[in-house]
Amino acid sequence: MTGTTALPVPPRTRVLRRRIRLIVAATITYNAIEAVVAITAGTMASSAALVGFGLDSIVEVLSAAAIAWQFTAKDPETRERTALRVIAISFFALAVYVTIDAALSLTGVREAEHSPVGIVLTVISLLIMPALSLAERRTGQELGSASAIADSKQTLICAYLSAAVLIGLLLNTLFGWTWADPIAALVVVGFAVKEGLEAWKGDSCTVPVSVLTGEREPEGDD
Repeated sequence: MTGTTALPVPPRTRVLRRRIRLIVAATITYNAIEAVVAITAGTMASSAALVGFGLDSIVEVLSAAAIAWQFTAKDPETRERTALRVIAISFFALAVYVTIDAALSLTGVREAEHSPVGIVLTVISLLIMPALSLAERRTGQELGSASAIADSKQTLICAYLSAAVLIGLLLNTLFGWTWADPIAALVVVGFAVKEGLEAWKGDSCTVPVSVLTGEREPEGDD
């Protein structure tokens, strides 16, 4: 009769998993608030960029929720592939939306008005999102979680989009350059597609948590 006995989860692993859950909870909370403010302000100012920014926040909530779901399992590794696929799809959805939104703005179908609320919101996001991304990325690397690392990249994409939207809003407010926002937003598309492909393939991290914690030997070792 053969079989394996699961080893107790090391204390450090439990701490890291708890930290991931806290980071994800903070990310979901902030992005939910950000989505409401951005979509409301964008609608009032007829700003496609701000509305898109709000929808991106919803995508970020979906990505973070996938990680929260994964780490509610007794063995989060069993849900990692599904979580990675959800994150990848959210990257692709973001890329598609930003591309369409930028095209509509560049062709003159939409034209944003001034939005002081949007400027303040994107500045706040530029301060908060990189910090959340860094915290989750470092924790995910130590834990060996590809999905956590992928989600941290999604959070960083949100920071890039914050910068793009902020630049567009400022140039529109200061100089009336309505084309600046969609041009800057297209830069984000490249990042989103790249990270989406990596998440889909599971390239964010190649070392499973069970190897790092000593619960099994790395594959290929004799």
